[in-house]
Amino acid sequence: MQEKSDQTGATRVTGVRKVSVDANRAGQRIDNFLRGELPGVPKGRVYRLLRRGEVRVNGGRVRAEYKLREGDVVRVPPALIRTGAPPPPDRLAASMLDRVIYEDKRLLVIDKPTGVAVHGGSGISHGVIELVRHARPDLEDLSLVHRIDRETSGCLVMTKRRSALRELHARFREGQVEKNYLALVIGDWQYGASS
Repeated sequence: MQEKSDQTGATRVTGVRKVSVDANRAGQRIDNFLRGELPGVPKGRVYRLLRRGEVRVNGGRVRAEYKLREGDVVRVPPALIRTGAPPPPDRLAASMLDRVIYEDKRLLVIDKPTGVAVHGGSGISHGVIELVRHARPDLEDLSLVHRIDRETSGCLVMTKRRSALRELHARFREGQVEKNYLALVIGDWQYGASS
């Protein structure tokens, strides 16, 4: 089901841009903000841009941990970005929508199948998040709350709003979220058996 990425995607060089931070993006770390503004730029390059002071917030240097505030103005330096990644096949995107098990104004929960990555990268063209974004372009701020290994199936929670993402990340940090794992085995399982 997973497709390998086409490494021949088109690229372009962007100019210097100044981006104002709105309420939806307030609270987001600058490194994550830049990864969204500079698609296809390797994570290491984003951190180099920050260390060298090429990225400025309100005219000053910031560290990767800096959390953006509403009204901040971010100077995004020129970069070579990937523009030509082919869209995912419609049939794969539609298959993810068939796996939605819960949806409300703030959340979307998918029953992630085994063998599908949560997000693209490392030779994978499209993960669950890219497939859902393709199938539901109306969800502009769709974000992953957590990750699940590629070979693991289970409930994958995504948010439709940044405010919901911040709230759920805080709950994870504070230990307010309980995760349960179930393993199905074949044969005589001796773990936990008393002799």
